[in-house]
Amino acid sequence: MLAILGFLMMVVFMVLIMTKRMSVLTALVLTPIAFALIAGFHFTEISDMIVKGVQQVAPTAVMIMFAILYFGIMIDAGLFDPMVAKILNIVKGDPLKIVVGTAVLTMLVALDGDGTTTYMITTTAMLPLFTLLGIRPIILAGIAGVGMGIMNTIPWGGATPRAASALGVDPSLLFGPMIPVIGAGVLSMIVVAYFLGKSERKRLGVIELEQPIHANEMAAALQDDIKRPKLWWFNLTLTLLLVLLLVSGKVSLTVLFVLAFCVAIIVNYPNLEQQRERIAAHSTNVLAIASMIFAAGVFTGILTGTKMVDEMAISIVSAIPEQLGGFIPVIVALTSGIFTFFMPNDAYFYGVLPILSETAAAYGVDTIEIARASIIGQPIHMLSPLVPSTHLLVGLVGVSLDQHQKFGMKWAVLAVVAMTVMSVLIGAISIW
Repeated sequence: MLAILGFLMMVVFMVLIMTKRMSVLTALVLTPIAFALIAGFHFTEISDMIVKGVQQVAPTAVMIMFAILYFGIMIDAGLFDPMVAKILNIVKGDPLKIVVGTAVLTMLVALDGDGTTTYMITTTAMLPLFTLLGIRPIILAGIAGVGMGIMNTIPWGGATPRAASALGVDPSLLFGPMIPVIGAGVLSMIVVAYFLGKSERKRLGVIELEQPIHANEMAAALQDDIKRPKLWWFNLTLTLLLVLLLVSGKVSLTVLFVLAFCVAIIVNYPNLEQQRERIAAHSTNVLAIASMIFAAGVFTGILTGTKMVDEMAISIVSAIPEQLGGFIPVIVALTSGIFTFFMPNDAYFYGVLPILSETAAAYGVDTIEIARASIIGQPIHMLSPLVPSTHLLVGLVGVSLDQHQKFGMKWAVLAVVAMTVMSVLIGAISIW
């Protein structure tokens, strides 16, 4: 019964947001509450589930709030202006080069393993170019989202450590054979970017720049009163230090962004009135994204607290025909994206994956293969409304979540298929 209600809840949720009957925010809150009541849970029980879900996402919400404020201050101060000007001079106004460059930049920045940082840096560097040349911003969102999903399989990303710890396998044994698999995903994304860029070049043409664009010329077209060209080296050093500490993993992301924001706003805008103006300028984005994250906490809290997620997993596993037992690693690879689209990574890796692994073991499938297969669906996962950084991405680019999902899903599926095929070809996962 709970499994049926869980699947029905997912369908209703997606229909509500895809048909625009509800906003994502209200659907994330009201849909699980309604289905929990239908399942027979009392409102006091549901309240406890909501509180636990919100508490779980609170550190992430705070971190993203201050990350938005920090990078917002850096954008205001003009830190990225020279980078944008340099890139524009290299690509010479060619949409094809810009779109392919976006894919490469996304996956390079994503080496830090954090979606928030990747989206902030990629969009701040590339969105001005997209806007200037008239390239559709949905392309930027799609490439960044799927590219981040591919790179989320690196050892310090979101998926691999969870898979290793959930199944008790050595992370090095898990990841080593996955390097060519990730390479296949990266290649598929660059190919997609090439064809999308080629389409945009055909639509827009190549803009011929009469002379090189300099950072100070770009700044002149913007609000000169908030630019801080004399503090450029300070802002660059602060940002590089922040990124290094983020990658090191020795300090909490939340603490890093809170401290970095405080230092950045005091140094760049020492006047209290200016500080209030800069915070107010970014408050709309902060509020929209933070509220979405807390709403996702409500959804996942109820999904987990009612045990719907557990029953859904058991029902799916039991539906696998015995004759397909030898294909379980491939099935796990192809379905992991579906699972993690509808539930958080923690729920999948710590709740569903052990069940899948036990089922596979009955057919003689090695646990390490199931662990590898489980992380392949991350490109689809990164389009989920339950991923906090996804709301950050669509907010920065200025597209709706359903537009982002409709555009990016086919490319995410392509990446997952490419990675699955490669994993079978090199023996990272097997079929028999």
